[in-house]
Parts: sequence; C-alpha cells; structure tokens
Amino acid sequence: MPNTVLYLVPTPIGNLEDITLRAIRVLGEVGTVLCEDTRTSGRLMQHLGLKKPLLSYHLHNEHQQVPRLLARLEQGETMALVSDAGTPGISDPGFLLVRECLAKGLGVECLPGPTAFVPALLKSGFGAERFTFEGFLPVKKGRQTRLQQLAAETRTMIFYESPHRIVKTLGQLAEVLGPERPASVSRELTKLFEETVTGTLASLEADFAARPSIKGEIVVVVEGNLAPPAREPRPGREDRTRCPDDDADDDIDGQD
Repeated sequence: MPNTVLYLVPTPIGNLEDITLRAIRVLGEVGTVLCEDTRTSGRLMQHLGLKKPLLSYHLHNEHQQVPRLLARLEQGETMALVSDAGTPGISDPGFLLVRECLAKGLGVECLPGPTAFVPALLKSGFGAERFTFEGFLPVKKGRQTRLQQLAAETRTMIFYESPHRIVKTLGQLAEVLGPERPASVSRELTKLFEETVTGTLASLEADFAARPSIKGEIVVVVEGNLAPPAREPRPGREDRTRCPDDDADDDIDGQD
C-alpha cells in the first residue's frame, strides 16, 4: 500500500466536542491543512491548540489547485483536507483531488466522523434500512426532472437545503410527491438551537413559510413512496385463449 499523503478529516457540524482524537492527531501531524474557508478552519485549529499552514481549497478554485497540490503530494508532503463542517467530499469539494491522487498512485485515507444527514435521518423516525442521499437538488436546470424521477422512489430520501430556499423546496416536493407525504426538517444540528420538525410536506411548508426568519443549514428527510405499485390489468378470458394466428385467419377469410 502506498504511504498516505492525503487525509480526509471530518470536522464538527456544530458542537466542537464532536471532533475525534484521531482527527486532532492527524491535523497536528500533517504539513498543510486544505480548507474551504481559512477563517473558519483557523478558529477550529486555534480551539484545538494547533498551528499549521492553512491553504484555501474550495469549489471555485479546486480545478486550479489540484495540479499544484499533486506536485507537492508527489514529493511526499502530507496534507489534510477539511470542509467548513462535516466530511469533505459530501456536498463539499474533495472528490476531484481524491480521484487524481488515486490515479497517481498516492495514498488517501478517510477518517470517520461527523456528517449532517445521519442524525437527521435517524431523528426523522423513517426507515433507515435503505435510503438515498440526494444532497442539494439542482438549483434551476434539471430540478423538476430530478423531482419527477424521485416520485416513485421507495427508499427514504435525504436532501440538503439552504435557509432561503427551504420553503420553495418544500412546496415543490409537496407538488410532486404529494402534500400528505411524511417528512422532517432538521436544522442547526448539534448546536444550541437544534430543531427537528416532523409532519406532512404541506404542513412543513406552511410552518416554515410563516416564520419571520430561518437560520442554519438544513436537512430534509422524506419518507419513500409506500403505495403499492400499480398493476397492469389482467387480460380477459378471450384474450388469454385467443391464438395469435386468429387475426391472420380472419384477414385471409375477408379476402376470399
């Protein structure tokens, strides 16, 4: 196995006590920490009593950064990739760098740790045996198409959403999946004002539409389509016993 040069390190989604001992050790051992926002990660590092070079790596510069980082990693430098909160690569940058490292034969290791959708799923009370994580829906193009594709989904569905789009998204989900479909909305997970509200999509839309302001990152969990699939009508007795050649014989008789 190649020596690990890149570590994916999950960081707390709110409560700083959720950092793992292993994550603290790795952050203290690597040469550089790649982060979405150096100010956010800087506060975490300060809280942990760690001093490391922080390098900006986010959605808008990752294509430019990857070749430079690969050159350094190939020389044996070790780096930790973190996001502002949660596990890097889950609706956050990370995939591109990991893919290129693996293509170069460089060692990559991912630490287990916090992610928002797991507590939201378990707090919803819906089936967690089988679920689909959808992340953020397309903002414009392809949004309705994706919702239509999910209408018949039987697994529990999990979405990430921002505060300023949550009401619109709940309305669209209600329109496509049905206003009575059970769902839950979790926000500010692990923080002081953590909240999970469960109800129908229609009632959740009305609830959040009536609020003067909405804060915090949001996870929406929607119960899968539990309605039995529609069955094709069974053929009648005549259709079951009629020979395929009967129509052909009728045609021949009609020509005589």
